[in-house]
Order: sequence, then structure tokens, then C-alpha cells
Amino acid sequence: MSATIHPTAIVHPAARLGSGVDIGAYSIVGEHVEIGANTWIGPHVVIGGHTRIGCDNRIFQFSSIGAEPQDKKYAGEPTRLEIGDRNTVREFCTFNCGTAQDVGVTRLGDDNWIMAYVHLAHDCQIGNRTIFANNAQLAGHVHVGDWAILGGFTAVHQFVRIGAHSMTALGTILLQDVPPYVTAAGNPAAPHGINSEGLKRRGFSSAGIMAIKRAYKTIYKSGLKLDEALASVAAEAGKVAELAPLADFLAQPGRGIIR
Repeated sequence: MSATIHPTAIVHPAARLGSGVDIGAYSIVGEHVEIGANTWIGPHVVIGGHTRIGCDNRIFQFSSIGAEPQDKKYAGEPTRLEIGDRNTVREFCTFNCGTAQDVGVTRLGDDNWIMAYVHLAHDCQIGNRTIFANNAQLAGHVHVGDWAILGGFTAVHQFVRIGAHSMTALGTILLQDVPPYVTAAGNPAAPHGINSEGLKRRGFSSAGIMAIKRAYKTIYKSGLKLDEALASVAAEAGKVAELAPLADFLAQPGRGIIR
């Protein structure tokens, strides 16, 4: 089945459209854009830059996808935006291409639910099955793990890392990294336990969740120095599989974790 293009849409002849793609009224698709099969592009969407969009996505009206990064160092390099499969991107979202100063590509994985007015700046790396509520705003070079949930109006400083299965509350300001499983809230953000309900819904065992809770207490409630707490968690990760992502995250350099 060939692509369906509304008569008022403008699609560059060199753009590559998969089978079943639907381009809505007044949308614009640029020269270096590739859109996978069965993706729906609503009305008044602009897709530019070197952008590759996978299959079965839904991108709603007034979104700007693949525009130049909002970085004054950008000098027109052919950097990219890559979007995976089965994502929902609601109204007025802005996703920018990467920069030559980083990996050169902004990535959004698979099965993500992106609500209205979300901004993904240059070189952000977003995993799979995340949820970004309305007006979540990511500065450049932010990394977000699988299953993370960002509450509405969450604002994230550049280079911050957000671990898998973590969660932020409404209006959270993230200036430092959020470890996997941790719930964060406030300005600046502070830790408020683990995302236990989310872990239950995703099939984590009771024993695994208890181990994560103990690790959280080691880091935040034990009174140990941070390096001592991290060493303790790393030791336990050798015995409990659920702690391995936490230990790996904490072992990597970053902006320091929220405390």
C-alpha cells in the first residue's frame, strides 16, 4: 500500500515514505527524511533535518521534528534525529537533531508515550516505554532509561542521566542524576523512595523490590558516605540481579546523584 499524502501537504521528492504512511494536511516533510511503514503524521507537522522515523508511530499536529539544535555552536553539520517504532507524540512537541560535539544524533526508542509540549534537545538519548507528561523539558545531552516516567513540567538540566524505572513528580527540577527505580520531586529534586508500584506492574518479584528498597536505604538512609554506600550496593548487586542496573548506573560518571 502506497503512502497517503494530503493535497495540501508538501513532501520533498527525495523523502522516503514507507507503505501505509499517512501525511496530514499542511504538513511539511523535508529532503533527508525517512518515515517507516504505517506511521501517521497529523496536520501541520514539520519534519526536517536528517530524520529517520520508524514504523507505526503517531505524530500529532503542530509538532516540529528534526529541526536544527538550539545550540550556538551548531554550524550546519548533517547531524541526525532517530525515532523508533510505535511511539505516540502529541501536540506541539519539539525534537531537535544532535550536534557534532556529542554523538551527533538525538534518539527516541520504541513504545514511548510523549505528551504535549515536550522538548527533546540535541543529543538526548531516550530509551523504550517511557512516559513524558505535558511540558516535560529536556536540555541537551540528557539520557533517559527504559520505563522512566517524567511528570508534567519536569525540567532537566543538560547532561543529566535519568535511570530506568524512575519517576518524577509534577514540576520537578532535575539538576543531578536520578538513579534507577528512584522517585524524585521538588526544586531542586530530592529522592522520595522507590517506584515500587511501577515495579510491581512490570512484574518485579517481591524479593527483588525488597532488595531495591534495601539498596535505597543504604544510599540515602544509612548515614554512610556516598562512596561507602555505593560500594555496598555494588557488592549486593553480585547476588541480586535487580540491583545490577542500579550498580552499573552509579559506577558511571555523571553530574552526581540527587541527594
